[in-house]
Amino acid sequence: MTTATVTISVLIAGAILVYLWHRLVRVCDAASGADWGKRWLNRLDGLIRIFCRRFHRLELNPLRLPPTGGVLLASNHLSGLDPLLLIASCSRPLRFLIAREQYDRLWLRWLFRAVGCIPVERTRNPRAALYAAREALARGEVVALFPQGRIHLDNHPPTPIKRGIVLLSRMTRTPIWPVRVTGVRGQGLTVSALLLRSHARVQQFEAMDCQKLSVDECLEALWRILTGQSGRVEDNRVLP
Repeated sequence: MTTATVTISVLIAGAILVYLWHRLVRVCDAASGADWGKRWLNRLDGLIRIFCRRFHRLELNPLRLPPTGGVLLASNHLSGLDPLLLIASCSRPLRFLIAREQYDRLWLRWLFRAVGCIPVERTRNPRAALYAAREALARGEVVALFPQGRIHLDNHPPTPIKRGIVLLSRMTRTPIWPVRVTGVRGQGLTVSALLLRSHARVQQFEAMDCQKLSVDECLEALWRILTGQSGRVEDNRVLP
């Protein structure tokens, strides 16, 4: 193969890669469903939606949240895929509360910081995350958390709900919007769950006003929803 032939082949390959890159960027721009404040984050949002809808076959049932103002979103936690499914289902950016040991992963910390994740210190200073979440709600952001504390499967022994979410709701007078993730094939897994194709669904339930309930009553009601033991779901809402 002559030098000219190699040069032409490299140029053609480069042109194809540039075309494919620009094509991917346009597709991600078109699929983006939330404004994260930065163009590259919006494109990443679009890529996440494409991945969840095409590969994990996420049902197209966007969460019906208030368009503005602070929102407290609570979900069960089956796998490492769950945050992506929530992002792909929401028209507003989400600020996740995540464990400090997860937040400090070297290859992901830059991303967690860019999207505004709030690290939770499980032992040293757990209230710091509570205060950071309160400030985010006061700024009108959507704070998303997994109040069971870690990955928990429905067929495992019951795990109590962490009291912090109810205290945060009462402190800020913000209702809790529960959602329930189902249909994930890689349940119990983290990174591997992204690679196992699912028939994912995110079910939305009526907002819970914890001002009208005691802390224990609110915890019990939320636990029943997240574990699939409360109400019947119709049109993605829980009915009494």
